[in-house]
Amino acid sequence: MNIILLSGGSGKRLWPLSNDVRSKQFIKIFSDGHGGKESMAQRVCRQLNEVSPGTVITVATGKRQKSAVVNQLGSDVGVCIEPSRRDTFPAIALASSYMASEKNLKPEDVIIVCPVDPYVDNGYFETLPRLEKAVLEGDANLTLMGVTPTYPSAKYGYIIPEAGEGEVRRVKSFREKPDEATAREYIVQGALWNCGVFAFRLGYMLSLLHEYLDFDCYADVYAQYDKLPRISFDYAVVEKEKRISCIEYSGEWFDVGTWNTFSEVMSEPTIGNAVLGDACRNTNIVNEMNVPVLAMGCENMIIAVGPDGVLVSRKPESASIKPFVDRFDMRVMYEEKSWGEYQVLYETDHSLTLKLSVQAGKALSYHEHKTRNESWTVLSGRGMVTLDGQSFPIEAGQGIELPQGKPHKLAALTDMELIEIQFGRVIDDGDKRKRLEH
Repeated sequence: MNIILLSGGSGKRLWPLSNDVRSKQFIKIFSDGHGGKESMAQRVCRQLNEVSPGTVITVATGKRQKSAVVNQLGSDVGVCIEPSRRDTFPAIALASSYMASEKNLKPEDVIIVCPVDPYVDNGYFETLPRLEKAVLEGDANLTLMGVTPTYPSAKYGYIIPEAGEGEVRRVKSFREKPDEATAREYIVQGALWNCGVFAFRLGYMLSLLHEYLDFDCYADVYAQYDKLPRISFDYAVVEKEKRISCIEYSGEWFDVGTWNTFSEVMSEPTIGNAVLGDACRNTNIVNEMNVPVLAMGCENMIIAVGPDGVLVSRKPESASIKPFVDRFDMRVMYEEKSWGEYQVLYETDHSLTLKLSVQAGKALSYHEHKTRNESWTVLSGRGMVTLDGQSFPIEAGQGIELPQGKPHKLAALTDMELIEIQFGRVIDDGDKRKRLEH
């Protein structure tokens, strides 16, 4: 199979664990079955490979998520980077041209588009080959997967199939998010939740793209990306297409978009260093920090602790935190990078202290700063430092000063942890300038 996983969003609804660069799909809060934790993106890719080994996966994402995608999903997954944030139609169009040019797929090959972050059982992924088969054997231009509704929800759009027998049915109409009473009427008509999964032949998508751009390859589309309309795939394609069919999926499906829905799929009531008092009821704690969290007498609450802050909320209200989080004007305190990750520990007007974790075999780029000095103190591991063209080893217990204007890099020989202190009149990413190594 050929899969496009859509990975976007700013992650405000799972604050303080998510932020502008760390969207919800990259937070490692699910059990991986081996005593560790995995993210939604890792879980989806693992399930895909368990059900259909050899599946070609391409993640369509923005520039700021590239490092997290590569770190968490590895080099076997293709990454199609949007040059600017637009919407799902441009993202899918660009990824389709990427799969044609970079993966050498043919116009008759089937592409399946899925969100990167559903919480589902393996039956969801076992439905995808049937979706592919429906495209190959049918005459519809689009084939959708719809989820059997379990209650009259006002949170989802609805697919209403035509009456009839068989696994593949024509789609009669679509309905946007209704009120609960209307949703109940839709369910009586046999409606399905629209879960954002659909399949098409690659040539179909490329022909639609040619209506907007004159292009020969992926590079052409990338260069003209800002000419594409800022519009969703549903509005640009699905609502206009007359030949649409659907397949029903009746297994587990959760759209884990808020703390309230996330708490429904937690395998245990707490994650991290946390204790619930005996009087607590229907309360969950997620703690990413190394300080303990104790909750007493809490009922129907979610408590989340991360580098960016602390959330204490009743579960129903936790779905509405975004406008309140938007009031905070602060730097991102945690971010994944191509070489590992960093966390801000302390900040003043003219200094910034970070803890860096660098993976074995990875390296910080060779760069310099114009307005600040830096220092590194190694807490664990071994590596090689290059400073102003000279290279030498460094290990736990050692430190080095990095004066402004002097190019430097760090290559990790083993997994490393170090403290970086930045000090100067300007502490800003714009101060960094990459240099070529000689």
